[in-house]
Amino acid sequence: MEYFFKFNSVEEAENLQRSLSEKIILDDRFSALRFIGGVDTSFSRDGRVVSAIVIMRFETLELVEFSYYSAKEDFPYIPGFLSFREGPTIIKAWERLNVKPDMLLVDGQGYAHPRHLGIASHLGIALDLPTIGCAKSILVGRYREPGPSRGDWSPIFYRDEMVGVALRTKDKAKPLFVSPGHRVSFESSIEIVLRSVTSYRLPEPLRYAHQYSKSILKEARDRI
Repeated sequence: MEYFFKFNSVEEAENLQRSLSEKIILDDRFSALRFIGGVDTSFSRDGRVVSAIVIMRFETLELVEFSYYSAKEDFPYIPGFLSFREGPTIIKAWERLNVKPDMLLVDGQGYAHPRHLGIASHLGIALDLPTIGCAKSILVGRYREPGPSRGDWSPIFYRDEMVGVALRTKDKAKPLFVSPGHRVSFESSIEIVLRSVTSYRLPEPLRYAHQYSKSILKEARDRI
């Protein structure tokens, strides 16, 4: 699967994104969800990268399994190319899982991307898995502030096309920027994210994955 993230230049990476984006499916292509996953990647100041995946039961949000992979950072941060920076370690963490999720929530963009291939879409294509992008900030497009209550949302438009939504996941909290990654619709993306949120702004699988990746980095620092 790593060949989905191989390139020799930024131009080649852009061309790969455009090519893969043609494979994106924005319809619901999944059955009943038993397990939902969340993936987040953290970076240390000394150049380490940790990708963590957390698996939960969708109905109860009970923790089932977690996995991680750590490596040396070898790609700089470039807006619009996050998947090339984080994708290889995420794939390695994925390969360590015993329980594979039916849906994966990804910290980052999905369809709401300059070439419609944010990290959620890129992973969805590479893994042939339904994915949803959940970002804390917007990358492209414009939107109106959604209402103040949980569940309120407004569309994000980019080049006159709806590419995602600004979704209020908690009363009066800042919205999350949600976009389908692959094999899931806009409507289901909203529903699944809301069903994965409890008392916090972030969906539980992503919140746990973020905490887990940070804890792995801290343990590594403490051993030095």
